[in-house]
Amino acid sequence: MKIGIFVGSFDPFTIGHDSIVRRALPLFDKVVIGVGVNERKKYMLSTEERTERIARLYADEPKIEVKAYSDLTIDFARREGAEYIIKGVRSVKDFEYEREQADINRRLSRIETILFYAEPQLESISSSVVRELKNFGRDITEFLPKGY
Repeated sequence: MKIGIFVGSFDPFTIGHDSIVRRALPLFDKVVIGVGVNERKKYMLSTEERTERIARLYADEPKIEVKAYSDLTIDFARREGAEYIIKGVRSVKDFEYEREQADINRRLSRIETILFYAEPQLESISSSVVRELKNFGRDITEFLPKGY
């Protein structure tokens, strides 16, 4: 079984994240969306809210599971039986960061990282931008997947 994990804090999960999941899905028998938990980080939504909302989005897709994790991504991948980490990149800055992470993850675990480039119309959307808009009282629904 070919398993990929798509990981991030997903605070919130955006239409950009949804695009990556839907584009990656045909390549795998199973995609596990890993909701990262970092105790040093302050989140807009709790771990439970993030996990439940994402799970609700894909409730009708049997190839998708959603789980929270708080350890190294490669350890999470091993537990899930994944050989691939799925990541999205929006810019050169994202690419350089993800390239370095992919190299370290491969050295430590032999788990490969597959990069998906953001669709051009979604390149400017990030969770941090969406949180900032929400903090200023703006409607953020256009940046979130339907049903989130």
